[in-house]
Amino acid sequence: MDTLIELVSKDMAAVEVLLKERSTSAVATIPDMSGYLISAGGKRLRPLITLAAAYAAGGEGSNPLHCLATAVEFIHTATLLHDDVVDESDLRRGKKAAKMVWGNSASILVGDFLFARAFTLMVETRSIRILDILSNASCVIAEGEVKQLAAIGRADLPISEYMEIVEAKTAALFEAAARAGALTVVTEGAESDGLAEYGRRLGRAFQLVDDALDYDGTTSVIGKSVGDDFREGKLTLPVLLARQNGDATERAFWDRAMDVSKQTEADLDIAIDYIRKADSVNATLNAARDEIASAKAALSVLPPSPYVDALSDIADFVVDRAF
Repeated sequence: MDTLIELVSKDMAAVEVLLKERSTSAVATIPDMSGYLISAGGKRLRPLITLAAAYAAGGEGSNPLHCLATAVEFIHTATLLHDDVVDESDLRRGKKAAKMVWGNSASILVGDFLFARAFTLMVETRSIRILDILSNASCVIAEGEVKQLAAIGRADLPISEYMEIVEAKTAALFEAAARAGALTVVTEGAESDGLAEYGRRLGRAFQLVDDALDYDGTTSVIGKSVGDDFREGKLTLPVLLARQNGDATERAFWDRAMDVSKQTEADLDIAIDYIRKADSVNATLNAARDEIASAKAALSVLPPSPYVDALSDIADFVVDRAF
């Protein structure tokens, strides 16, 4: 990511200032909690893509673009606060999850505040189309989280439904960030469509890699506890493929163990063994590589530039971070 970070370093500095300024409030819990999560860093991948998409489409840094990139990061941060409550996660970005420090109620409410801040920033772009794109993406993300919640414990979840969840809860914001970034420069057309498809495919790959790392990563890499998805009964591609390729004994295990009320302490180790036997982590990473190939192909509609090259490199990074 170093090349892209260097290319948009001045813009990201402006975004960081906006993140701090717009998370202030007279209610002390709001800046304390938002600052806690924002200062933890993260890759800032979504605002980086927003900025790079604008430059790749022929634009340059501007206040509306900085507001847009900040809004994208606030939406992402708000979803993290909400997700940690729903998922009962203890770690986020390698630190205690905010809800472990301030509690569930405060996490939900501060998440709501950050969503609201995102919308005020969208308005400052002075673009109804950008407001439409990001507000629609916010609805889709919420729908994706509800779909995932409804699918908890369903060991027979069709892979097509799993991919619909991935598309909604993760890919939608990547797609919106890339399309909206382009539309700060160009009108609707091949460039914005190509960048949107790039973002969609990148987001799908990002989630597939996350799901693979939950069974074959380390806490220092993924920033949360290994096996969280399993303990929460979340059906992800490594599990779905292992169950699909397993024998009757293995399928019976998955049908029981993905019901969190029936899990035992030994089940995670058994699950990892079955996943390794089925080689479903590698299969998941291969699926992510296919998405990355499609993402990079979508950039072909853009004129060559260092920003297009950097977006291509970012796509490779999404899979390479698994190693």
